[in-house]
Amino acid sequence: MPSSPSPGRPRRLSRAHLRQDFAASLVVFLVALPLCVGVAVASGVPAELGLVTGIVGGLVTGVMRGSSLQVSGPAAGLTVLVLESVRAFGLAGLGVIVLAAGLVQTALGLLRWGRWFRAISLSVVEGMLAGIGLVIVAGQLYAAAGVTAPDGGPARLAALPAALAGALADPRAVASVAVAAGTVLVIVGWPRLPGRVGALPGALVAVLLAGLVTALAGLPVATVRVDGVLAAVRPPDSAAFLLLAEPAVLGAVLAFALIASAESLFSAAAVDRLHDGPRTEYDRELVAQGVGNTLCGLLGALPLTAVIVRSSANVRAGARTRASRVLHGVWLLVFAVLLPGALAHVPLPALAGILVHAGWKLIPFRGIVALWRGHRGEAAVLAATAAAIVAVGMLEGVLVGLGLAVAKAAWEASHLRVDHTDEPPPDGASPSDDDRPPHGVLPPHGESPAHGEPCPSPHDAPSPYGLPRPPAVGVLRVRLSGGATFLGLPKLLDALEALPRDRPVEVDLSGLHHLDHACRAAMTAWAERHTAAGPHPVRLPPFPDPHAAPAAAPAGP
Repeated sequence: MPSSPSPGRPRRLSRAHLRQDFAASLVVFLVALPLCVGVAVASGVPAELGLVTGIVGGLVTGVMRGSSLQVSGPAAGLTVLVLESVRAFGLAGLGVIVLAAGLVQTALGLLRWGRWFRAISLSVVEGMLAGIGLVIVAGQLYAAAGVTAPDGGPARLAALPAALAGALADPRAVASVAVAAGTVLVIVGWPRLPGRVGALPGALVAVLLAGLVTALAGLPVATVRVDGVLAAVRPPDSAAFLLLAEPAVLGAVLAFALIASAESLFSAAAVDRLHDGPRTEYDRELVAQGVGNTLCGLLGALPLTAVIVRSSANVRAGARTRASRVLHGVWLLVFAVLLPGALAHVPLPALAGILVHAGWKLIPFRGIVALWRGHRGEAAVLAATAAAIVAVGMLEGVLVGLGLAVAKAAWEASHLRVDHTDEPPPDGASPSDDDRPPHGVLPPHGESPAHGEPCPSPHDAPSPYGLPRPPAVGVLRVRLSGGATFLGLPKLLDALEALPRDRPVEVDLSGLHHLDHACRAAMTAWAERHTAAGPHPVRLPPFPDPHAAPAAAPAGP
């Protein structure tokens, strides 16, 4: 039985692997073709540019090392950001932004920062995807009805019911909505068909059926405009690079680099869980994504990221090596060169239906429910990120989510718990220092109790010095655990100042993993006030030295 390859070491390309990769590449090509075209149209660029990005993702990024089975291409997750950039800076500006973002990704990968992208809060990433999904669904519903969408996420959501209701009065709009709705139904229902028929990509089948029905029925539905791949490719000129001096463009570059890198590396982690082959080398994968985006920027095409839909289709189809994703780029190139005119028969509402389904899938409904049940703070970060993206924009929403995630982490790191236990006085306790006689007072001669009478308790009997004996009291032990920082200082002082002043208090600091200067000073001042106000001192242990080296382990026997 052949041994499985060790993680991180690529498989050798055998004849059996080549057959599996060849079959898998055809499946990935059929899945990628409608998505590449749909993402391009939704992004406001010529449809051919989506094919160019898919070709680069296969032939360039696919050849490079990183993740062996992950497929790259234009992604629905960047649709909103691309659309905003094209509207603000034009196609030439988009090329410069994508090129600069690719260089940033390449530099980060060479600096071995790829693994740090895995430290981004999962709630922020899922909130980003949820916000993008909502914006895509809202925008593509307007496209399905043939209506121009208003600017701004809140305006789109607010005006959507009226726009759809008004579309029902227009026969052209009704036909367009029907084609989009039928596309979504085919995508959802096709995989449930039995046998090999259900194994065909639902999106491709839906587009083919939509085109066939539109042509046979003569529906008044708009189709994709085709100008040819060479005509669509327009590298940015030298004047476009002057846009890099604008702060808004630099912000877009950082947004592209951050979002594309995070989406690619999170996708790589998900793909690694689907197969037992070599694991992803995150720094190399980031370099591969950066080189691909640099080339896409030079060609004036869409940005690329690793996409989970095509990657999971690649794994399920039995791909074994990088050859499958490279071949999928070859098939896209052959289609773009030999059959570009076929795109002219694709109805635009069908592409809108594909994007509506893709945007809906971006919203992690199950993840939101699970977070709400177990981690409501994370659910709040997710919801706030999504709401900020819809209300303000992509970059601002991601920054809001990152800020909330950092604030939440800081608050949880400073979470302080104060527990106290009330220990009863021990039986037969000896008189305390308060029972001792004043200087010069002699104990009187007392008489022993008569025979048979019970001996009074030492706590109930009068003091042998003739003074009233105070009742014996137990120690109140206070244990602090967690992180004691200035954020938890109000809670700490409230708990300490509420302790009774007529009891001895012992403070236990062994449960603290952090104690900052503000809490040290506050606890010292409280101990002095508590001791001065009551008959018993506060036993406060020495504070740990934050600069002290850890104690050496005891030597063995």
